Amino acid sequence: MSLQVQVVSAEREVWTGEATMVLARTLEGEVGILTGHEPMLAVLAEGEVRVDGVGGSGGVTAHVDGGFLSVEHDTVLVVAERARVGERASS
Repeated sequence: MSLQVQVVSAEREVWTGEATMVLARTLEGEVGILTGHEPMLAVLAEGEVRVDGVGGSGGVTAHVDGGFLSVEHDTVLVVAERARVGERASS
């Protein structure tokens, strides 16, 4: 199974795809999301959201200027006023 992940900014959808894990920094600390995670809503701190790819793909790292993260039914939505995404090399 995999997570369906969507990263959006105020202007546009920045990235969408499948992932094995999402790591993010919230105002209450770091959180890791895997399949089967309980529903949650968290306020993001400024920093990086790491999305690990499926099947050995490198995934992406999004730099966000705050915002929020929502998890429900293996779907992760990251919403930020501004977000920049860069791809990571596979390990």
